[in-house]
Amino acid sequence: MTVTIAGELPSREEVLALYAAVGWGAYTDDADRLMASLRGSYAVFTARDDAGGLVGLARTISDGHTIVYLQDILVHPDAQRSGVGGALLDRVISDAAGIRQLVLLTDAEGGQRAFYESRGFVEVHEVKPAPLRSFVRLG
Repeated sequence: MTVTIAGELPSREEVLALYAAVGWGAYTDDADRLMASLRGSYAVFTARDDAGGLVGLARTISDGHTIVYLQDILVHPDAQRSGVGGALLDRVISDAAGIRQLVLLTDAEGGQRAFYESRGFVEVHEVKPAPLRSFVRLG
């Protein structure tokens, strides 16, 4: 599959279909909030297949100078393991060049660690020379 990565805001229908396809119901339960979060993002990158269909999305939140958070990266199940996620993550990394910290928070699914480590990410407790701490408060 050939994909095209672009900085764009996809349509509401495309967004809801993609988030639903990956099972992110907590996002699709409030479509207005999801679309507002995309519009308020620092960057939104899409991956589209040859037919123009939305097969992936990544979004970041940032001050543009010292930190950027990779908030969402998702790939349609039919396009997983085809390089779409890697292409999206590479675009995020490129877009964040010159920004001191690129941070993400993700669940502990099996293949995710290897995926992120392949792009230079390190779990916070393994940062050298001194380990870091990470805290989160979910509401």
